[in-house]
Amino acid sequence: MADGPMVVLSDESQRTSGEDARSMNLEAGRAVAETIRTTLGPRGMDKMLVDQGGNVVVTNDGVTLLEEMDVDHPAADMIVDVATTQEEEVGDGTTSAVILAGALLSNAEDLLEQDIHPTSIVSGYRHAAETVTEVFEDMATEVDPEDTDVLEQVAGTAMTGKGAESAKDLLSSMVVSAVRAAVREDGTVDQDAVDVRQFYGASIDDSEFVEGVLFDIEPVHQNMSRDVDDADVLVYEGDIEVSETEVGAEASVGDMTDLQGFVEREQSELADKVDKIVEAGADVVLADGGIDEYAAELLVENGITAFRRVDDDQRQRVAQATGADRVGDLELLTADHLGHAGTVYERVIRDRTVRRQADHESTVVFGDLPEAGVGTILLRGGTEHVLDEVERAVVDSIGVVSAALEDGAVLPGGGAPEIEASLALREEADSVEGREQLAVEAFAESFEDSPRTLAENAGHDAIDALVDMTARHDAGDVNVGIDADTGELVEMFEDGVVEPLRVKTTAVNSAVDAATMILRIDDVVSAGDLSVGGEDEEDGGGPPGGGMGGMGGMGGAM
Repeated sequence: MADGPMVVLSDESQRTSGEDARSMNLEAGRAVAETIRTTLGPRGMDKMLVDQGGNVVVTNDGVTLLEEMDVDHPAADMIVDVATTQEEEVGDGTTSAVILAGALLSNAEDLLEQDIHPTSIVSGYRHAAETVTEVFEDMATEVDPEDTDVLEQVAGTAMTGKGAESAKDLLSSMVVSAVRAAVREDGTVDQDAVDVRQFYGASIDDSEFVEGVLFDIEPVHQNMSRDVDDADVLVYEGDIEVSETEVGAEASVGDMTDLQGFVEREQSELADKVDKIVEAGADVVLADGGIDEYAAELLVENGITAFRRVDDDQRQRVAQATGADRVGDLELLTADHLGHAGTVYERVIRDRTVRRQADHESTVVFGDLPEAGVGTILLRGGTEHVLDEVERAVVDSIGVVSAALEDGAVLPGGGAPEIEASLALREEADSVEGREQLAVEAFAESFEDSPRTLAENAGHDAIDALVDMTARHDAGDVNVGIDADTGELVEMFEDGVVEPLRVKTTAVNSAVDAATMILRIDDVVSAGDLSVGGEDEEDGGGPPGGGMGGMGGMGGAM
């Protein structure tokens, strides 16, 4: 050991250090941002993703794109986490957050080439992020929970450019109604109380908000009632079938008398289960498992409507909405375990002439519920791809309207907050000492990347747009942004382009966290062959500098 260096890594391990490691990580992070850059804004382009099974996803939703793409680099995955965090926290702004993270990394690389130490850049970025948060809070406008117009503008802004624009006004109104109904006593929004369902056929304009819970399951027997008023509801975590021990047992039948006795024992067991349900007073039953035909006939005789193999999410929604307990043992069942629904009825959604998914022509609706705030947004559309994209837009809108209601603060869109923050950062940089000042200025430049991209994606001159916006903001017009359709600068609140404050603050925080984490990495050690595209490194297929795997599959997915 004294005659040579100590070896602590296995032969299969790979190590990339110093500038090579940092350069590799910065490049991977920037690549993610560049991939989805063209999707930003109301006139952004869509991407088509095709997986190995031939399934196609057409969307411009940032988090959907990044989740579907085959990202195979740890640094790139950190940028994907930015989008995931943004989606979980707010529901929109994922593309903006990723573009900001990419711009921060790109400008950081320029500073590194000037021999600025990474810790100085990180410190400057952290300082700048605090300043930006203060700027956003100062320019935010309060929104009242009863201000329907502003809330619908918030919903509409999130939908713009996502395939739902043809019915944006209708969908925005539905989203606001659904979110308002889901507000808890403490002012927070129970987003789980709002369900979004797809039904093929008709047009998007035929979409609607249904106050209640609905699902596509037929009653187990054709003679069961499809319209029950004042219903007591049992949510049963089991089946109404002969027990497995009885079914699995081998029986030796000597004559017809023995056979008849065997059948009678099975029927007696089923009758006992149904009797427990009848004694409790249930009118409607949702069962986790199956329901035997003989049991179904007994339920019909007792005027009970039953559904079998109802999935867990649907059982949970009905239980919450009706106030029912989820019962696992019929022996313990009492009337206190039942929930209540004013109406349980079957409603035909699809035209019966439509052949597609003809087995799901109707849906069952649980309405007039004791638990307020439970609702379903019913989306209509002609094709699967259209409905999928509309659903993503509606789900994003639910998130942003919820954020606006909970925080009571909104910002103008169209790049206005970014330009205002950029100006504030350039002014703040003059008061920052040392090389951190350069990092603050780089942060300001990074913030201009989003409005620049908005203009580019809309087909307008990005430089002219930035110059004009900066001049207007410098003159005090803090709410002025770019109109993507005309390229003109307009007052965003008057133009109806509004975003929750939380969208911007969350985007800044998550982008800065990811960028600074990547900047602080100066050594990458991989515990095996993580070469790109399935090629061996000895054949020249390894990553730059012999480090970790690249982003194989992203190019092929586009």
